[in-house]
Amino acid sequence: MNDSENICLSCGLCCDGTLIGFVQLDREELPELRKLMDIEEVNDKGFFLHPCSSYCDGCTIYSKRPKQCASFECGLLKSLEKKELAFDTAIEVINVVKQKKIVIEKKVARLPFKLQSQSFYFRIVELKKWLRKNQFESTENHKELISDLQQLDSLLLKRFGVSLN
Repeated sequence: MNDSENICLSCGLCCDGTLIGFVQLDREELPELRKLMDIEEVNDKGFFLHPCSSYCDGCTIYSKRPKQCASFECGLLKSLEKKELAFDTAIEVINVVKQKKIVIEKKVARLPFKLQSQSFYFRIVELKKWLRKNQFESTENHKELISDLQQLDSLLLKRFGVSLN
């Protein structure tokens, strides 16, 4: 297994709903994927929301994963493939993102309301919308959360080429 496959299988930030909120499926993929996972269908098109039900500390359908999953290359993977980033550094970046995500999730759990989405990506979009709407009611805890969100967003944009906006 090469470093790029190894990094993807050990990372999972696209599968767990950190980097991406959903995966669009091609019509021809639907019959096979229906056998492997729960998918939503609208007008003969399919999709599934993250976190992916086939991801549990690694992709359980990696060899049969959807085309969009197979073709997705985050900025971290591209940097690794171009040898701009060492494998150990890439793992360190992934771990920093995972730790920052845990910190944010703990703070979100203490909010006086419940976010609706199961996906971290969409929960953060929902949270940012709430924070913008209620910016004058911000407490010190909200300011810390906003700072954490900004740090995570900056890291994701710089290293992965995605933003939680």
